[in-house]
Amino acid sequence: MSDNEIHKSKMEKLKASKDKIFSTKNKKKGLVIVYSGKGKGKSTAAFGMVFRAIAHNIPCAVVQFIKGAMATGERTLINRNFDSICEFHTLGDGFTWDTQDKDKDIKSAKNAWEKSKELILNPKKKLVLLDEINIALRYEYLKLEDVTGFLSNEKPNDTHVILTGRNAPDKLIECADLVTEMTLIKHHFRDGVMSQKGIEF
Repeated sequence: MSDNEIHKSKMEKLKASKDKIFSTKNKKKGLVIVYSGKGKGKSTAAFGMVFRAIAHNIPCAVVQFIKGAMATGERTLINRNFDSICEFHTLGDGFTWDTQDKDKDIKSAKNAWEKSKELILNPKKKLVLLDEINIALRYEYLKLEDVTGFLSNEKPNDTHVILTGRNAPDKLIECADLVTEMTLIKHHFRDGVMSQKGIEF
């Protein structure tokens, strides 16, 4: 047999195996998706899903828990071009080391969580991104059981919810359907390279 014939035979067997596996995947549900880890790319991956939803004309929303008034490319693009299909709410006060006001941070996080619940329960919204909520959970600005309880018991079955941020709690990971951890291998910040437009924001 030629190399191409051998390859074709292998691929035919692989396709038969894959078809058998995929034939058993017949459920459809709204997912709880978590992007966590020390590596860069958590919000970037989540916004990729938001833009995919927009491309499919799926109504969606974004709630940012930590990021404050600083302009970001994602927010500018959505507000300028897609605000009819994607709501964008920046409800944080900025990085915790900048605000240095725990009471204010807690109030802002609770306000963002109330808006999040409202959007998730809205039958017109099918995908909601809770950007950096894991940071609010880590600092106990929100009660973990309130978030996991709501996602487990009140989230509509056809709504996808994405949660980002480092240090996702174990109980959140347990109640999620899809969890991806970004692993830091190398980062330009360690070499003194600053945050840049189009890369970090």
